Parts: sequence; C-alpha cells; structure tokens
Amino acid sequence: MIRFYLGTHQPHWLETAGVPLFVSHRRLAKRRSLPRAAAPWALDSGGFSELSLYGEWRTTPAEYVAAVRRYDEEIGWLEWAAPQDSMCEDAVLAKTGLTELEHQRRTVINFQRLQDLWYAATSDESPFMPVLQAKDRDGYLRCADLYAAAGIDLCDYELVGVGSVCRRQATGEIHDIVTALRSVVDPELPLHGFGVKTRGLRLYGDQLTTADSLAWSYDARRGQRMDGCTSHTNCANCLRYALAWRQRVLELPATHYEPFGALAC
Repeated sequence: MIRFYLGTHQPHWLETAGVPLFVSHRRLAKRRSLPRAAAPWALDSGGFSELSLYGEWRTTPAEYVAAVRRYDEEIGWLEWAAPQDSMCEDAVLAKTGLTELEHQRRTVINFQRLQDLWYAATSDESPFMPVLQAKDRDGYLRCADLYAAAGIDLCDYELVGVGSVCRRQATGEIHDIVTALRSVVDPELPLHGFGVKTRGLRLYGDQLTTADSLAWSYDARRGQRMDGCTSHTNCANCLRYALAWRQRVLELPATHYEPFGALAC
C-alpha cells in the first residue's frame, strides 16, 4: 500500500496531525474558516451518511464542486475527492428503494457530472476519483462496464475507488474482487479501499494502492484510554491514540492478526 489515510471527525487535525488524513465534506461544509493542511489529505463526500439519512443526495453536484474547489484553494494539499456515489450496502438500498444497478448507473452519471462542472469552472486538474460500487464480484465488473460504456477509461485515473466493502472484510471476497478487476480492466489498476477496518487492513492492505480507515475510533471507544490521557472518557477523538494506532497498523505484516489492546505511549 502506497498511502494510508487516517480517517477523522476532527477537521482541525489537518493542521496538526502531520500524516495523510481522510476528512468528510459534512465536517467541513459549514465552517467559515478552514484549516491549512500540514500533510496530504483526501475528501470523503459523506455519501453514506447522506443516503442513510435522507434516501437521496440533497447536496447538488454544483454545490459539491463549489465546496471542493474551496477546500482545494483554502486548505491546500488535497490529493483527491470522492464523488457523490451511491453505495450498494443493503441498508442504503433499502433506504433509497432503488436497485443495485440504478445505484451503479447514478454513480457513473454523477462522476461525469462532477467532471463536467469542474472543467467548466477551471482548467486545473479535477480531483474527483471514479468509484466502483456493487454487492459482489460480478457487480463490480458490471460497474466497470458501465464506466466503459459511458466512455470513461478507468486506466486514465491515478486511483479508482472500491466502495461498499465494509461488510465483507473478514472473508476472501475482497481478494476476489480486486483480482477480478485487475484481470479484466488492467493488471496495474490502482485501487483505493474505502473504510477498510483493522482486520481488512491486515489481510488486504498489500493488495490496495491506497486505503482509508476510521476503525481506530471504534477501537478506542470500546477500549481503555491511552496512558496519560486523562481529559476524556475514551480516546475515540484522541490524536495521540489515532497516530499510535496508525503506526501499529503500518508496521503489521500482511495477513498477521492479533486483537488490538490498550495502547501505551
């Protein structure tokens, strides 16, 4: 894995963490002033939350593009931005009432729309990443075909996202999906894993070009505080804990598994 983005609910960490972060548009959108990034970072569109809450996208593509342009200019160091894709987890499909195929179709159409709006406003390179959404291996291949049918060559992009993977990380399914995509689309296809949990990072991190994870916060909410942390009930929003967790994840050998216990300095 070339780059790992640490997920966070705290936008001000962009100024202080000093490591690549993954921050949601929903956490940045209403801020009058924005932090200046001290390290590369990537933007989550907040799609899972928006679709889970409303069953539809209420942020328009034009609004999202305007926001991303602002983040790019004011925060700086933005490496890429997720599109307003439509996830294919059962809970999201139930909320929207739409089919997996319709979610895939909307994902492709939205990516095209964001690209068009971006280049209508600026000649700067678009930060938007195409994302594949599906429920299973064949679905991901079908989603790739939809991009091709729309005239979008996934090999033209520095990263291609693989979404809707958070429920299948303890199985060999991610390996099968990645292998299938690279065998059909391109053996060197650079893939980003969204929301990869601790076990998934251990088992499949070496098969991805990049990944993001907020799993440290979940681990911290259930576990003990770090030694020396006395100002909060748990370390679910603790930068010291997050950085220590990140270092441990990066140092673990592939396929190695051991439960994370309490962290110490």
